[in-house]
Amino acid sequence: MSELELIHSGKVRRLYRWSDTEILLVATDAISAFDFVLDTPIPGKGKVLTGLSLWWFAQLADLGIANHVVSTEVPAVFSGRGVIVEKLRMVPVEAIVRGYLTGSGLVEYRKSQTVCGLDLPAGLLDGSKLPEPIFTPSTKAEIGQHDENISFARLTGIIGDDLADRVRAASLAVYAQAEALARSRGIILADTKFEFGLRDDGTLVLADEVLTPDSSRFWDAELWQPGGAQPSFDKQYVRDWLSKESGWDKASDTPPPALPDAVVAATQARYLEAYERLTGDTLPLD
Repeated sequence: MSELELIHSGKVRRLYRWSDTEILLVATDAISAFDFVLDTPIPGKGKVLTGLSLWWFAQLADLGIANHVVSTEVPAVFSGRGVIVEKLRMVPVEAIVRGYLTGSGLVEYRKSQTVCGLDLPAGLLDGSKLPEPIFTPSTKAEIGQHDENISFARLTGIIGDDLADRVRAASLAVYAQAEALARSRGIILADTKFEFGLRDDGTLVLADEVLTPDSSRFWDAELWQPGGAQPSFDKQYVRDWLSKESGWDKASDTPPPALPDAVVAATQARYLEAYERLTGDTLPLD
């Protein structure tokens, strides 16, 4: 759509100017891992991210937390993967909630028995359920750079005490409701990342994607067993292939290799299963 002005191109999403107060947000089929955008797309992934985000926004409506969706009436070329959203002043951090210990949180825990400076009990394993969900923010890095987990004290230094308190409270509330709903569908919401923006009047608004296989770890509740990697419905499968089977050294400056067809197909299947288990519907990709 050459008549629309592209105002931002992220790892997965493209933002186009729709009006002075609205943006056309389009999810592509690109996939990122270890802060790289991979050369190989996952067909239909953008539709999964958009459709699942819209479903979650509807499920969370009774929480009283505003979201950025204005309309799903978009040009036909973006059907299923585009949405009209509010133009907001984005909060410059990622709001992460963890209900289980894994990933970068596990790395820190093994060194200091903390995550983002929060003390945790001894004896936790990879995949252990935490005593209660914890809010563990991170910085938002540019493409090719690494996000950095930060303490709540550092968060307040970046965005101020009041906004930090509001972001933490909203994040924990959304996670609690989403975790219970996902569990009722046989999925464990191990952790997830939220992004928030502000309206001109200061209203906090849940924005970007929400509770998708890109921004969350979804585990099979029936197969959950602490002590190692969990069967998942998210892009952890791609991370595992890159770090364990591809021969690529993620510590190098070399871009990741292309994904084999089998990895693409398996990743697509996991994204679709997450969508279908959670929503109860199928998602046509044509």
